Amino acid sequence: MKRLISIAVSLIILAIIYSKIDFPRLIQVFQNCDRWWMAVSLGMVVPITMLTAWRLQQLMPNKRREANSLKFGEANRLILAASVLNMVLPSKMGDIAKAYFMKERGHLNGALSLSLVVFEKACDLLSLLLWCVFGLILYQQKDWFFLVMTSSVTLGLVIGLLLLSSRKFTQIFFILGRAIAPKKFRPKIENLRASWNEMHNYFWQDKSQLFKIATTSVFIWFLHLVQIWFFILALKAWTPFITNLALSPLAILAGLLPLTFAGVGTRDAALIALYQPYFNAPTAAALGLLCTSRYIIPAIAGLPFLRQYLATLQTIHGNKKQSLRF
Repeated sequence: MKRLISIAVSLIILAIIYSKIDFPRLIQVFQNCDRWWMAVSLGMVVPITMLTAWRLQQLMPNKRREANSLKFGEANRLILAASVLNMVLPSKMGDIAKAYFMKERGHLNGALSLSLVVFEKACDLLSLLLWCVFGLILYQQKDWFFLVMTSSVTLGLVIGLLLLSSRKFTQIFFILGRAIAPKKFRPKIENLRASWNEMHNYFWQDKSQLFKIATTSVFIWFLHLVQIWFFILALKAWTPFITNLALSPLAILAGLLPLTFAGVGTRDAALIALYQPYFNAPTAAALGLLCTSRYIIPAIAGLPFLRQYLATLQTIHGNKKQSLRF
């Protein structure tokens, strides 16, 4: 039901957006695009996915990595399969499913696989916030909106870093979260707290590995933002690169709000509003469609692998049921 509501909200927002822009001009933007830059920008999905898969390998415990329990090809397949589920399940549950797949295929135990995914997503969010803060500090326009955004994003970055680095702060944070949250969310908060503690116990044992994962995550998100800048070039528009580092993360964060389907609608509206000083609404709407393709392309590529994983899980659970009968 929640997914149907989010799809409906996305469709309503898109209907409002497209009712206010010249749709033929939107088509014309794509017809007049630079096909070379379009191919380069869309093709960046491949190296970004591969680098993310390599990071997933590095997240595995040392003994597991030495034994090659999670090979590079399977890491790619896991990420692509999770991309499919992220399109149809709420709250990025595809990443939780990725942890489940790793557990069921014998790569990690359940608690560690979940904490690994939690840490991976935390690194992604903090890297995005880091680039956003960097861009907003250098952004020349300093009106009240961008001052509020700079303060809010910086506060989020600081809280996130404290959650990753300070056990005391983490305990206080989750205690307050349990006290404030409605009763139905308290078990989820408790599960997240347990996974977060497991993550602390694991990742802070090896500082060099922690540094490698952190720097890789920052670089991955730099590539994501470069891809969006390449989209702008492909549409024959222009925005200074530093400005793009400030504006595109804000649009991505708007898309992360749990209101719409895969961020569609809120992200598009944010792009039109934020990039208004640099190009017109039809071009910004085209940029929104290209940003959505960043999620659709991996999801399409992951469809064959999702079927493979689901079939494997059915086999595993079928064997478990057979063993229980005996």
